[in-house]
Amino acid sequence: QVQLVESGGGSVQTGGSLRLSCTVSGYTYSTYCMGWFRQAPGKQREGVATIDSDGDTAYRDSVKGRFTISRDSAKNILYLQMNSLKPEDTAMYYCAAEPSVTNAHYGLGTHGRNFAYWGQGTQVTVSS
Repeated sequence: QVQLVESGGGSVQTGGSLRLSCTVSGYTYSTYCMGWFRQAPGKQREGVATIDSDGDTAYRDSVKGRFTISRDSAKNILYLQMNSLKPEDTAMYYCAAEPSVTNAHYGLGTHGRNFAYWGQGTQVTVSS
């Protein structure tokens, strides 16, 4: 059974940092494109960062230089390090995986559409 579980969300002030984790079980996730997506109330879901099976990464423009996606393949954990947080980063953050996506940039642009497996989400709130 494929399972993704996020953790690490919370509330911080502008300029603060958080590190999100996604623990994967049920499959070897290194063969999948993995990604972080977020959705704020009343907003459409958007891609934040993705990493493919080759380790290549892609980021939405608004988080470049501030967020870093990485993976620990041995432990089956996906991370999102978020620095210099802004109020506009406030959203529910979801971890997702898709075995058919081989390119991180493509995966990011789907905004999660066609991603097969999802975690339950973790809330990130940034106050000004």
